[in-house]
Formats: sequence, structure tokens, C-alpha cells
Amino acid sequence: MAANRIGVFVCHCGINIAGTVDVKKVVEEVSKYPGVAFATNYVFMCSDTGQKTIRDAIKEHNLDAVIVAACSPSLHETTFRRLVTNCGLNPYLCESANIREQCSWVHPDSEKATAKAIRIIRALVDKIRGNQPLVVSSVPVTKRALVIGAGIAGITASLDIAQAGYETILVERQPWIGGHMAQLSETFPTLDCSQCILTPRMVEVIQNKNIKLYTYSEIEEVSGFVGNFEVKIRRKARSVDPVKCTGCGICQQKCPAEAPSEFNVRLSTRKAIYTPTAQAVPNTPAIDRENCIWFKKKKCGVCKKFCPTGAVNFEEEDTVVTEKVGAIVVATGFDLYPKEKLGEYGYGKVEDVIDGLAFERLLSATGPTGGEVKRPSDGKVPKEVVFIQCSGSRDPEHHLAYCSKVCCMYSTKHALLYKHRVHDGQPYIFYIDIRAGGKGYEEFYHRASEEERILYLRGKVSRVFRDGDKVIVWGVDTLTAKKIEIAADLVVLAMGMVPSSGTRELAAKLKTLTSADAFFAEAHPKLRPVETLTSGIFIAGCAQAPKDIPETVTQASGAASKVKTLFSRDTLEREPLVAILDEELCSGCGLCINVCPYGARTLDEERRVVRVNVALCEGCGACAAVCPSNASEQANITSSQVLKMLCPLTE
Repeated sequence: MAANRIGVFVCHCGINIAGTVDVKKVVEEVSKYPGVAFATNYVFMCSDTGQKTIRDAIKEHNLDAVIVAACSPSLHETTFRRLVTNCGLNPYLCESANIREQCSWVHPDSEKATAKAIRIIRALVDKIRGNQPLVVSSVPVTKRALVIGAGIAGITASLDIAQAGYETILVERQPWIGGHMAQLSETFPTLDCSQCILTPRMVEVIQNKNIKLYTYSEIEEVSGFVGNFEVKIRRKARSVDPVKCTGCGICQQKCPAEAPSEFNVRLSTRKAIYTPTAQAVPNTPAIDRENCIWFKKKKCGVCKKFCPTGAVNFEEEDTVVTEKVGAIVVATGFDLYPKEKLGEYGYGKVEDVIDGLAFERLLSATGPTGGEVKRPSDGKVPKEVVFIQCSGSRDPEHHLAYCSKVCCMYSTKHALLYKHRVHDGQPYIFYIDIRAGGKGYEEFYHRASEEERILYLRGKVSRVFRDGDKVIVWGVDTLTAKKIEIAADLVVLAMGMVPSSGTRELAAKLKTLTSADAFFAEAHPKLRPVETLTSGIFIAGCAQAPKDIPETVTQASGAASKVKTLFSRDTLEREPLVAILDEELCSGCGLCINVCPYGARTLDEERRVVRVNVALCEGCGACAAVCPSNASEQANITSSQVLKMLCPLTE
């Protein structure tokens, strides 16, 4: 039965809407439109008073449908649908007309914005008259979680979920867990030992009976929906049996093949069969097949010969396992902006130009120099070190437009630690602005600049090049308007942070979105910062944007909290706004099957019609767009409704 007593409620949204749109005129014009039984406006419709206005109007005017003209439906549509449900109406007879983002915010001309707002609302009136009262369905919840990435964010999320009693699958594409935090020496602003903080948490992961850890593994395929995901995980061949291996290290001692150490940022070498550090979790070596003599030439095999437990297995192949989970937390971390793109800073041509992560390894007691600061070129102790901030960040014309957030503080930390190790050394920091937005961060900066006499130079570096055994740095001090030339022994670039490699590909598998800078996109930056627009998939840490460790840990616990809330119920309600099929019109062409990104459609070969699995359908509308016979339609967004919506827009 079509709605014929529609209530329209226009929100001022403070001045967000009312500052441009004449809301009183909108109410006056809309109230004359066929089907509208009542129309009014209020400053904030989402407030308690605003919601009471809607509640009272439904009862007083016997309304059978409601349109709230306000902000984006993604913000408050759920709020208003819950309200009308409590008033006895079907929630799908409530619609949100977006007259903020799509009208007032984009049109400075008040008269035109007001006219457009009227047309938008009229279009929704015509649509809602064709809406059907829909009923939600219930599906069971698989109370197991998947966490992708085992840096500090993934470790925190996994432990929080597991400690609540839920089984957690933790997948890490590297052979060991810990992420970039495992490479750090100390952490700002307290200068705590990174390994002292992280290692106990890593050990907790392998000791927790509710965590199933897959290292050296990647996500192959994801299907299903919130509460019922099915994930295929490719477990790469490690060539070492973790059950048999005791971590004695004999294989590494005997291996004759060497390769640059990724963990030490290529400042040292490691064997072809290796663990990155003695603290590695799991403490099981992996074989680097690209550099292993056996895999290149079918010779050697020394590691297998000397292994006392027979743990080495050259014949091991990749395997694919399938896990069923109810929720997914993405904690894939970050990479550094490619240093090769900063040719003006001499990277790749000048050996004594390194990035911040390499400097971390020089400072670390487990690093290539045992914690002594030495130049890569000759092993000498550098007496003058230049740190260059915003290397790749805040440069929309050539590199990254955004601020990488942690560079100011980690360069300050580097300069402090350098002074602690080289007392007669002089650190310089070139900066654009100092951004110290965290607890104790400003004090940390003042300690460095005032107490430790680290010299901060406000300005950008134009060029870095070698001259003899020195690295010449050309820059400018914008406070004094003077050119600066420093003959340094070492230059450290504070590289910007970018999403980890493969982020866009993983997002496609998860059927969720990334932002323009390729980080995972949150559902709402303020109200839903750990959720994605794909139900049941959450994000944590630097998978979303650059973050420091405290913020990363906080967000990881927030994502874990969302998972635990989801698992607190035995069943979940599924949105009924899915695609429906008219079998009488279906020709069985299969075009909709090919375009469905959720695998919700199959072909009944016997009857030559398409079958729809509504449990998998997310209502994206791709099938309706491609169907040549109009057999596929969206519930409450049918072709006839869309055509009716377009009529007032052409008036």
C-alpha cells in the first residue's frame, strides 16, 4: 500500500543548512506537494527535542511515512529509522533527504540552494510513495575473528578479542610478527625500549590458546558477509617445520649464502635461512628461496644436513586454508615513502644519506652496529648529523600532500639519542613546523631544543650531495632569511608514511574502500573511526592513516571492542534493501552473475533463471544496472521509483 500521509521534517543543522537554504520557504513549498500531510522545521532534528517533534507529529497527524531533510543518510538515517520504528511505522518508510552535503554546502547562492532543496525533497516524496514495508532477516553469528597484520595494532586487537574468550585468527605476511615497532630502538616521549614493550606482547600471542597464528601468510579470497565471512589464506612455504625446529640456530651458522638484511634496512647481511633477531616470534627460521643456493642451483643443502631435528624441508609447498569468521580487523600497517623518489636529497647516490628506520637500527642494541652510531660508508662515528623533516610529506606538488604525523617527534627522538651516544656530536633538524600533538610531546620537544641544545632550523633543504668525505646540505633558514650550508657526516631523512604494499588489492578482496591516498577509508571520521562501510570489517592503526604507537594501540582496542560487541549477540539482523528478481522477466543471460561483486547470484541451469542468495547480497545495484530485461530490481529503489524521482527534478 502506497504512503499517502507523508511527514517532512526539515533540519536547520545550526547554520550548516539554514545559513544557505531558506528552510521556512522549503517547508512552505513542500507542504503543498501531493502526498505531504505535514511539514515543519527545527534547528536540530537529531536532538531529543527534534525527535520528539517527529514522534508527536506521527501520532497527531496519523503519518504513514517520514522524510527527514537534513545531512547525509550515512550519518543519522539509522537514528531516524529507529525513531519511527518505536512509533509503530516500518523503518523503511523513513527516508533521509540530503540537503546539507548535496545542497547547502556546495551552493553559495541561497536562492538556487533553496530551489534545489525543494526539488530534492519532492523527489524523495515521490520515491517514498512507492516504498514497501520491508522486514529484516536474522542470520547466525560465527564468533571467531580474523585480524590481518601482526604489528602492534594487530597484536593488540588479537589479544583483546582472545582475552574476551573468542577465537582469533591472526594473519601476518612476514615470517615473524612485530611489524615496524620491532625495528625501533626506543619510543618517544618516554624513551622506553621498544623491544621491552613489544616482546612480551608478542610472546602472549603465541601462548594464548584462543589465538591461531598464521605467519608468512596472505589473504587469498574473502566471501560472505558480516557474521559469516569465509576467508581463504595462502600459507607460504617456510621450508622449516615449526613443530620440529628448536631454534638452535645451527642452520644459520652453517649456511654459506648471504643477502641484505631487510630487518636492518640493508645495513647488514643475513643468511639465506634466517631469523631477523634472537627475539623473533615465532623463533623459527625461514628460507629465502631467492637467495638459497639449493633453490637456485639444487646444490648445497647444508642447513638440512646439519639440522639435528630434521626440521628443514625443501619440498614444502604453499598451502591454502579456509577459515570461517564473523568479523575482520584490518591492521596492515604502513611502509615508508620510497626514498628513491627523493633524488634531490642524494638517496641512492650518497651512501651516508639514510632514512629514519635505518637510523633506528643503528641506535638499536640488536642492530648492525650494536647501538653505536656509525656511518655506513666507512664505519666512522659521525660528528655532525642533519635530520631533514617532511621528506616526502606535505608536498602536494611532488610527493605526499598529507602530514605523516610522527616525523617531528621521531626526528627529535633520533637527535636526542644521537646526543646520548655521541656527546661531542652536533645534530641539526631542518623543519617546516614542529607538530607535537600528544601527551608529553611538547615537553619532549622543549627538552631537545632547550636542554640538549639540538639546533632546529626552520626551512627546507634544497639539495644534498657528497663532497669528499662530507655530505653537503644546502638549505635556508626562513626565520633569518639566510642560506645555510652544512658539511655533515650523516644525513637522516624523516620519510613520510604510506599504506603498506598491497593495500588496494586487499581492499578489493574485502570489498571495502580506500581513500584517495590509498589508506583504508573509515565509515565516518568522527563517529565511526574504526568501522568501514562494509559491515563486520574494522580498521586499526596505520592501515587507516599515519599514527603514533599510543594512538595505534587505542584504535586497535577500539576495533576489538566493536568485534566483541558484534559477538555479544547470537544472531544479526540483515538489511532487507537487497536486489529482488522477477523470474517471469529473467532470460537467464547471466550478465548479473558476472557483475555481482558479492557472489550472491547463481544460474539455475534447469529453469534458466537466476537465483539470488539474499544473505550474500549487499544491495549495491550492479545487477539492476546491467539487466537488459529489468528483471533485477532493488527493493525500494525500483526503476519506476527512480523515474518518478526524476520528474520533479526536471520541472
